[in-house]
Amino acid sequence: MDARLQFIPIMIVGFGAALCLTPLTRQIAMRLGVTAAPNQRNIHSRHVPLMGGAAIYVAFVLSVLLFSPPDHLIELGAIVAGATLLALIGYLDDRRHLSPRIRLFVMTVAAAVAALSGVQIRYFGSAIIDIPLTLFWIVALINAVNWIDNMDGLAAGTSAITSGFFLLLALSQGQIMVSMLAAAIFGSAVGFLIYNFNPSSTFMGDMGAYTLGFVLAILAIKLKFAAQPPNVSWMTPVFVLALPIVDINLAIVTRLLERRPLMLAAKDHVSHRLLSLGLTQRQTLALLYLFSFTYGLVALGLSQVQPDQALALGGSAILTLALIFCLLILVRWRQRRASDIAA
Repeated sequence: MDARLQFIPIMIVGFGAALCLTPLTRQIAMRLGVTAAPNQRNIHSRHVPLMGGAAIYVAFVLSVLLFSPPDHLIELGAIVAGATLLALIGYLDDRRHLSPRIRLFVMTVAAAVAALSGVQIRYFGSAIIDIPLTLFWIVALINAVNWIDNMDGLAAGTSAITSGFFLLLALSQGQIMVSMLAAAIFGSAVGFLIYNFNPSSTFMGDMGAYTLGFVLAILAIKLKFAAQPPNVSWMTPVFVLALPIVDINLAIVTRLLERRPLMLAAKDHVSHRLLSLGLTQRQTLALLYLFSFTYGLVALGLSQVQPDQALALGGSAILTLALIFCLLILVRWRQRRASDIAA
């Protein structure tokens, strides 16, 4: 088989494994009592099984192990090891609600394992800067994907869209390993999404969100563009991951402005603000999918045009993101003002 087409069986295996394993994980979660109760971040009103992430993790690892290229075994081994560590800590957190310090420590260890294998940002050409930046990026993306897992189908669907664009970008650059990883996570996310789309019958929990965020962060690092200078190429993965990046920054800025703990879950994410405007869950989901898809197309466009055109396109896209960010801050401010007046 043409090496460029190896992503097809990887995608099929990931999809099939997640599709078959998710009902099993749902039954196990119910027997073990691992369920998600309504809380300050999620919008569901009932207890929902919380081990769907196990299906995502197993489907991803199975796809990688079955089709691992021999010349990337060290990096792939580190990625699988990191994903395994995160899946385990995610399971423990879903069951026992671990402290943020423990979770951040394990995320950093998983990121360090990947970095030591060669998965590193090399933007500045200095290990003193690039390695800490790599660790920060991976840990931030793990949390960003976890934080958007606050309504049916949002984290899984967004991960499917972003990994799909990473797949297209990797294929356009002839990067076989990146395309294989993207295909594995795409198939796994879509297979799980069938059960997670509104109304959801199961949630991925931290097991799934940590795995998805970890792999997406690595895809962003590994994706390279030979024809684009660094001041352009950095924008491509950022735009692919625009939704989780905007969401985590929006939540952090809001909590700082409102003087609330950063790690305390609250309904201050993008999805909550759209729901407050009167949109239904499915309308909100469709709008956020469209946002991710649109910025994925922008990223694809950046990789295909000349550097000066890419800078103009990227600059316009960043200004649009800033405008959207400000509008979402305004939505929150008006919402709180209305609540204060009503009180």
